[in-house]
Amino acid sequence: GEPCNCSAVGSSGCHDTPGRCTCLPGYAGLHCEHCAHGFHPDHSQQHCLPCACSPTGALGPSCDDDGKCRCKVGVTDLKCDRCSDGYYRANSTCEPCQCNNHSNTCDRLTGTCLHCQGNTEGKHCELCRSGFYRSAHSCHRCPCSTVASTGTCQIQPGEAAPTCDKCKVGYTGPNCNQCANGYYNSDSICVRCQCNGNVDPTLSPSICKPETGECIGCLYHTAGFHCHECEDGYVRDPEGINCTRKEATLGPEITEFISPAPNASKATSLPTAVTNSTLSPTTIQTIFPLGSSDNSTSAFADVSWTQFNIIILTVIIIVVVLLMGFVGAVYMYREYQNRKLNAPFWTIELKEDNISFSSYHDSIPNADVSGLLEDDGNEVAPNGQLTLTTPMHNFKA
Repeated sequence: GEPCNCSAVGSSGCHDTPGRCTCLPGYAGLHCEHCAHGFHPDHSQQHCLPCACSPTGALGPSCDDDGKCRCKVGVTDLKCDRCSDGYYRANSTCEPCQCNNHSNTCDRLTGTCLHCQGNTEGKHCELCRSGFYRSAHSCHRCPCSTVASTGTCQIQPGEAAPTCDKCKVGYTGPNCNQCANGYYNSDSICVRCQCNGNVDPTLSPSICKPETGECIGCLYHTAGFHCHECEDGYVRDPEGINCTRKEATLGPEITEFISPAPNASKATSLPTAVTNSTLSPTTIQTIFPLGSSDNSTSAFADVSWTQFNIIILTVIIIVVVLLMGFVGAVYMYREYQNRKLNAPFWTIELKEDNISFSSYHDSIPNADVSGLLEDDGNEVAPNGQLTLTTPMHNFKA
């Protein structure tokens, strides 16, 4: 018969039909010298290899002589088995990435968007990054300081401005740019008020001035910028914790009146009886003991120091006047008694030719007779008679 001239690589000979070759799988042609459909030649060994195109990603099973398959849209690679950039595999097909125009690429297997732009994040770049909020389809930075807040914010429907999510301790306000109660502004930083626990936050909107930090409404008899001093009339107790009333000197003893203060017993101590006490201005209200259980007050609790001084001065003047009156009365009484006892009297005895008269009565041994005989009132007659003259009568003996 005629020679077959079959390919030694792609044919097994011409056994069935004389002059016609029997091709091996992957080979075609009269002499089995070509690669069949779906195969491509291997130039190194002159063999035909299968194209192996992806049945879902390729347009068909054939490929070119280099083995490259023809791929569908969104599919790439030699065998059309990989999604192109901007596509991801979904249900055995490649679908475009869904990144809301904020990215052109995504993970080819999961579809998660990569390299989101415009301060966005999320699987599909649908969220704003931390510290940004969405407005008019774009993300804007939150007006929240990371010093005063978490830095994140939200804008509610119908509102034009965002609100910070959470303020840090000491800050308040929609944008966390104000100092909270109990804090004051120090170089744009909110610092806790330093009032040494001597204020009551429930009594005022703020326990210190928000501009300077000066404490407001010091309690427990304290005073000063930070309520660290005792007010007038009060001193620190021996423990240096509470403010108590100044000590008052009562006679030779010292009396201390304890005023109510934190961590202190509400008791009023009174020592032994004292007299002639000199009270300080701040202790006049504690002359009498005060009840601690019912908060009763003494009768003099509201007497001011000025009124007390006036009362004391008035009492002193009255006592001095009475004392002077008493002394004057005693002196006048004694003078009256002395004049009465010292009054002179004479004893006249009439005899035959002369008059004899004695001096003062013997009961007054020290009587003074110098004033009894006056030159004008007593005259001695030439005959030796004593003439006693008075303003009204003359007597001769």
